Amino acid sequence: MPREIRLNAFDMACIGHIQQGMWTHPRDRSVEYASLDYWMDLARTLERGLFDGLFLADVVGVYDVLGGRPDAAIRNAVQIPLLDPLLLVPAMAAVTRHLGFGVTCNLTYEAPPLFARRMATLDHLTRGRIGWNIVTGYLDSAARAMGLPKQMAHDDRYAAAEAFMDRVYALWEGSWADDAVLRDRAAGLYADPARVRDVAGGGPFLVEPSPQRTPVLYQAGASDRGRAFAARHAECVFVNYGRPADIARLTADLRARAAPRPIRIFAGATLIVGRTRAEAEDLLAEYRRHASVEGALAHAAASLGIDFDRFGMDEPIEVAATDAISSNVEAMRRVFGPGWTKRQLVDQFVLGSRQRPIVGSAAEVAEALIGFAEAADVDGFNLARTVMPEGIEAVVDLLVPALQERGAYKRGHGEGTYRERLFGAGPRLAAPHPAAAHRR
Repeated sequence: MPREIRLNAFDMACIGHIQQGMWTHPRDRSVEYASLDYWMDLARTLERGLFDGLFLADVVGVYDVLGGRPDAAIRNAVQIPLLDPLLLVPAMAAVTRHLGFGVTCNLTYEAPPLFARRMATLDHLTRGRIGWNIVTGYLDSAARAMGLPKQMAHDDRYAAAEAFMDRVYALWEGSWADDAVLRDRAAGLYADPARVRDVAGGGPFLVEPSPQRTPVLYQAGASDRGRAFAARHAECVFVNYGRPADIARLTADLRARAAPRPIRIFAGATLIVGRTRAEAEDLLAEYRRHASVEGALAHAAASLGIDFDRFGMDEPIEVAATDAISSNVEAMRRVFGPGWTKRQLVDQFVLGSRQRPIVGSAAEVAEALIGFAEAADVDGFNLARTVMPEGIEAVVDLLVPALQERGAYKRGHGEGTYRERLFGAGPRLAAPHPAAAHRR
């Protein structure tokens, strides 16, 4: 019997997320990204498809590494314009009962008490369906937007993140005792002040305990420092799609570091699903005509920290370590070897990104995902969008039934909070997670 595969939709509150250029397709609706109806329709579709969650990525800077300017990103709508993902969640939660929401927030530029209040508010409004993707950032443009000359060095960002996590854990878990809220109308006593304490001299936390207190914690760091952080804090870890043997080594390392805590690991994937293989290949050919090489280069330049305008198509790219996503640079060297070229990179841009799609009939894609999950020891997949909404509708209407027929996908939603449905345990983080140490 195959393992049960879990699915998240991987999206962003913008027009061009991962696959650049798809917005130019005549059936694509992503230009409606500023409409609540667009996001509520997506949430309903994911709920119907029994998805565990919608994961919303985010950045707080512009992709300006290519040519040292933001022009290519602006021309191609590469994650600009971009909305605040947190503000979309209440509307989507109002039209669903089970769908979880993982939102990305860059802690480098957040004040812990204000951030903790926003997340606790969302946990209340969603009735315990909120998660947080912990990121420290990778864009110098984000630092400049905040009035700083450049971002902190890669490992220094993680050191600062440790202090931030300690602070928000204290707010979520340690300020209000479980029995602090009384709601005693007769006595006129809402909460017992003796059961609400000051946190590190900053006064009590402003929000009463939410269903999960600490949101479900996601993290995507694949560098050695990132894996150490994930092993200490993350409940769900995202990894890039790649050779199953390579991913299996990474997942084994992550699970060993996190033990005895269980973690869920999701691999990023892009799918083109048809009723037949011929239909899927026709869709691939159709979509490829809309892929943007310039947009993909703008995205890759920012995530790798490399200005590809400085290199000819066949000139070897040898660069020093950058403060962008260091694991991406390492991955390029693994795939192409030393001295890789821009032409090799561009040849990877099937749909406007470095992520090659899995293409086939629903049965073929189901078998591919089942096989990858077993070989790489992942729990599920983060599915990047292609043409919206037809790409995700094909997953829900074609792929999900194919997975269910093979016993690899659930046939109904579980009950409880996001954490309870992911792990089958209680709504709150338990020891030995460091959040539990702050509990009264």
